[in-house]
Amino acid sequence: MRPSDPEKVPSSSTDQDASADKDTSLDVVEGSEDDDEAYVAYDIASYPADYTLSVIEAMWKDGEILVPTFQRKFVWSIKQASLLIESLLMGLPVPQAFFYVDPSGKNLVIDGLQRIKSIVAFFAGEFGEKDIHGKVVPFKLTGLSPRSPYAGHTYQDLEEVDKRKLRYSVLRVINVRQLGPQDDDTSAYHIFERLNTGGTPLTVQEIRHCVYHGRFVDLLIALNKNESWRRILGKEGFDKHQKDVELVLRVFAMFSRADEYEKPMKEFLNKAMAANIKADTKQVAEFERKFSMVVDGFLRAVGGKPFHIKGRLNASALDSVLGVLLQGGDIPNDVDKRYARLLEDEVFKNTLSVSTSDAAIVKQRIAIVRKHLAE
Repeated sequence: MRPSDPEKVPSSSTDQDASADKDTSLDVVEGSEDDDEAYVAYDIASYPADYTLSVIEAMWKDGEILVPTFQRKFVWSIKQASLLIESLLMGLPVPQAFFYVDPSGKNLVIDGLQRIKSIVAFFAGEFGEKDIHGKVVPFKLTGLSPRSPYAGHTYQDLEEVDKRKLRYSVLRVINVRQLGPQDDDTSAYHIFERLNTGGTPLTVQEIRHCVYHGRFVDLLIALNKNESWRRILGKEGFDKHQKDVELVLRVFAMFSRADEYEKPMKEFLNKAMAANIKADTKQVAEFERKFSMVVDGFLRAVGGKPFHIKGRLNASALDSVLGVLLQGGDIPNDVDKRYARLLEDEVFKNTLSVSTSDAAIVKQRIAIVRKHLAE
């Protein structure tokens, strides 16, 4: 028997929705941060596991499979999901999934989320989310060849032999676990980044949300909704790729550990996320307490879009200025005049345009900001 359309069984290395949303992207000047790559030698163990679909379903129900908050939507069509189920029923191979096994033994889905959700949904007999009336679409195998013996069937409609065959079908999972170094647990980010190459790739901050899921991510998202912050960014709508949330993270990183900065910026931010994943440090508590006060006060003093230098939002100016102000906590009474003088400082302006992520430049920029705004 031939499959209805085997080539259409989704197999990209990321299960992201490729549909285009309304553009809410921030136009940000960031310098050369994204051109820099860190090199860290990790001790990684990777090993395959062939899980039956029954086991996958049980792991899902027991919360053993972790899914980042922003990735939880089911983005496959019912036809895509149906083709996957048909392939499994026919014994055809399907793409493997990747799990990152965290220190607690939980499994973070690096790749394969839509496949796993399709399997769980078919067993449950429900496709997609509930509508406003609390109803869901029955999961009937849709879009198959009319000659397929499974066309139009729900799981309950299948013959018992086919139910057993499906439940004992195998999904191969590559489990990845970091063994070392003990003081740097950022390997999950780099593994996720390298596997995230197909479909609509995730941005660096979206990957961080996957890897460092926890209360700190929730806090960054909450602070990103601050009205004064939105006016400072000059964008009412949220950035669909979390660029605005990344800017909150940059401010936090400069507030909490600017003197420890080493390039590349991407790795500096990864470490800030990893060190505060549970949001239970004194620095996070202080940042959360001061953030609204500082951005509200700075906005009142200097007006909206203060970091739009030469027409575009300058991330280096934003993270250094707000980071320094947050370290102090009190907004100087003449901060508007101080900030105007800062913007006229030729050395400061140079740090915003040349080698902006170099350690020496970042530390020079922070020192100049402290001189103008904190002394």
